[in-house]
Amino acid sequence: MSVPRRFRCWLVSACAMGMAGLFPYGAVASTPSKAVTPQLVHRHGAVQLVVDGKPLLIRGGELENSSASSLAYLQKLWPRLEALHLNTVIAPAYWDLIEPAEGRFNFKTVDGLIAQARAHHMHVVLLWFGSWKNSMSSYVPAWVKRDPARFPRAVGSDGAPMEILSALSDNNLQADSRAFVALMRHLKQMDGVQHTVVMVQVENEVGMLPTAREHSAAANAAFKAAVPRALTDYLKAHRSKLAPALRKAWRAHGERQGASWIKTFGKSVWTDELFTAWTEARYTGQVAARGKAVYDLPMYVNAALVRPHTLPGQYPSGGPLPHLFDIWHAAAPAIDMLSPDIYFPNFSAWAQRYATRKQGFFIPETGRVSGAQMGANALYAYGALKAMGVSPYAPEFLSAADAKALGQAFGVVQQLTPMILARQGTSSMTMLLPPAAFHGKADLTPQQVTMGAYTFTTRYRPKGAVSIGAKNEATADGVHAALIIRGAPDDFWVAGIGATLRFSSASHGTSRVGIASVWEGHFEHGHWLRGRQLNGDDTNQGRWLQLPADQFVIREVHLYRY
Repeated sequence: MSVPRRFRCWLVSACAMGMAGLFPYGAVASTPSKAVTPQLVHRHGAVQLVVDGKPLLIRGGELENSSASSLAYLQKLWPRLEALHLNTVIAPAYWDLIEPAEGRFNFKTVDGLIAQARAHHMHVVLLWFGSWKNSMSSYVPAWVKRDPARFPRAVGSDGAPMEILSALSDNNLQADSRAFVALMRHLKQMDGVQHTVVMVQVENEVGMLPTAREHSAAANAAFKAAVPRALTDYLKAHRSKLAPALRKAWRAHGERQGASWIKTFGKSVWTDELFTAWTEARYTGQVAARGKAVYDLPMYVNAALVRPHTLPGQYPSGGPLPHLFDIWHAAAPAIDMLSPDIYFPNFSAWAQRYATRKQGFFIPETGRVSGAQMGANALYAYGALKAMGVSPYAPEFLSAADAKALGQAFGVVQQLTPMILARQGTSSMTMLLPPAAFHGKADLTPQQVTMGAYTFTTRYRPKGAVSIGAKNEATADGVHAALIIRGAPDDFWVAGIGATLRFSSASHGTSRVGIASVWEGHFEHGHWLRGRQLNGDDTNQGRWLQLPADQFVIREVHLYRY
């Protein structure tokens, strides 16, 4: 195998650093210690999850809600998860199983999950299924469910109690917090050195359904009382950066302090939602803060997203959605990240709205598209949006075809992880993915990006095989993605599926660009092993690079100017 010296030197250095986890993370990386709790670290424009001094890029899979409730059932799933090239499972810690009787804790399911993950060399992100799961309170213990006088329910606009614990109840908060603190204390005792568990999600898809806010006596009284000073102080301090709708409503009513919710923001269903966001974020944030005081793992909350043209209560009102980010930041400062559960086809549009936050970007759930599209979306999140992790939902139930495609994509990510981590937030990595509308139609307009001295123009390949001499480069079928990583000035890695790349000079001069060589291949243990050199018909006589339409691949590309 012959690799140009400048490319070989860069490759060996980059892969060695990545595999050894020796990126310069200041004190965290220079003195790696298993006593250091997993943490979020700002590095070269990205926020990365650092575990035992090494950055971790999560190739995750969130288990279906019930899969981790039986250790015998869970044991059967690991071969499927390993075949997907996962390095992390995202799984629930169930309040009702952990505290079946008040004050009596049983961590058998959590301990079993962690033990099995360790045996299969995977990390764990724990989901706290506490007061709320998809808005409802289905995972609270039976002793809570059976005592609504002590643990009150939210009340709907019709005056009827719902299967939702009230966020206005201190008893509810105290019970949830005590259980969560017990969980975090137990994690510190049994995992505080090995760090199998790297993050925790607090509650699950918080929000109010089917009304925009609860209407209990306590909630009505709080709604009529003054908006908490902590919120209006936050709005005042961040007035120039508030979400547009929130800023407009607050300014339209005189930027008041000490007034009711209606007098502060106006009478509307949107004001009802602001109230819900504050009360549920405050509750969730206090649960998180009390757990962090015991064991300070990174913590996030996840959001159920919004269909177009829907109103609060038609979707989970008050969750950590983009138009409510300010409320959540003011109410729950202990929460490290707000994360989207992306099940809509317009993946990139939603991902971009969450990736702009400075706290870090993690996608705990995604799905309802093909396995290949999930893989393409994951490449985009890692390569373009600095994601620390992507996690398709219920990977144990993927079809064989979807599992194969997603496994290919995660296999490519696994091979490129050292380079991705070293370049997130820099100009030496970019990603091209056709944007899709909510209804699913992709915009296959050619995309263009410049990196160093070169401009890459991406068109999209046919879904089927391309016959020799075929002229068609684009079709509406298939999945398309291209991740571009620069090594030396003229040398690149290109990974993806279903894309055709042409190359031109980034300058306005007369220089032209040619392909010196293209190699297929793969990484093994950090070493690049070349396959065939792709030339002639495989590059249309040096005119373009084609990524196969039916599989995720990596290509080593060398360009020149003349």
